[in-house]
Amino acid sequence: MQENDDNQSLISHLEALRSTLIKCFSAIGILLPFTFYFSPKFLDLLVKILISDTKITFNYFAPMEVFILQIKLALLMSVIIAFPYIAKQIWNFILPALYENERKFMGNMIFISGFLFITGSIFCLFVILPMVMRFGISFMSNGIQAMFGISNVVNLVLGLTFAFGIMFQVPLAVNMLVKWDILSYDTVSSKRPYVVVILLISAALLTPPDIISQLLLFLPTYLLFELGLLFSKKNKNCNQDKTKQL
Repeated sequence: MQENDDNQSLISHLEALRSTLIKCFSAIGILLPFTFYFSPKFLDLLVKILISDTKITFNYFAPMEVFILQIKLALLMSVIIAFPYIAKQIWNFILPALYENERKFMGNMIFISGFLFITGSIFCLFVILPMVMRFGISFMSNGIQAMFGISNVVNLVLGLTFAFGIMFQVPLAVNMLVKWDILSYDTVSSKRPYVVVILLISAALLTPPDIISQLLLFLPTYLLFELGLLFSKKNKNCNQDKTKQL
C-alpha cells in the first residue's frame, strides 16, 4: 500500500514538473515571434553599443549568417522577458513542499532573482562588452587591422550576457543558504578562499577562453558574494534580536 502511494506521489510530481516545463517553454515560444520581429532593430542597437566611438565594422561571411543571429537574439530576448514568469512557475512547482514562512521568503526571492538576472544582463551589455571590444581593438597597428565577424561577436554577447545573468544570482544563493541554515554565516565567511576558486572556475566555464572576460565576470560576482554575505549577516543579527525579545 505504501509503495503504491509512493508511486502515485512520484507520478504526480513528474506530471507537475512536466506541466511547469510546458508553461515555461510555451511562454518563450509565444514571445518568440514578437522578439524576432524586433531582433533586426536590436541587432543594430547592439552593434552601435559595441562599436561606440570606434571606427571598426562587423562582417558576415555566409548568406544566412545574419538571419540565424537574429533568431538567436530573439530567443535571448524571449528568455530575458519571460524570466520572471519562468521563475514564478518554478516557484509554484516547489510551493507545496514549503512551510508558510518559507513561501513568503521564496516569493520575495523569485522577484529578486528576476531583477538580478536582468540587471546582470544589462550590466554586461552596456558596461562589460564595450570594454571587451575596446580591449580587443587596442592591439591594432599600422600592420595589424581588426576584422570582426558578426557571428563571433554576437555569440560572445549571448554567452557573456547569459553568464552575467546567472552569476548575478550569487548574493541570492548566499542569502538562502544562510537563511535556511544549510550553511552558517561563520562557515561561509571563513571559506572565502574556496569561494574565490569556485567563482574563478565558474567564470572560466561560462566565458570564452580569455582571461579578460573571465576576470570581468569574476570581479563583480565576488563583490556580489560579499554583498550577499553582508545581507545574510544583517538578517542573522535581526533574527537574534527577535529571539532575545521573545
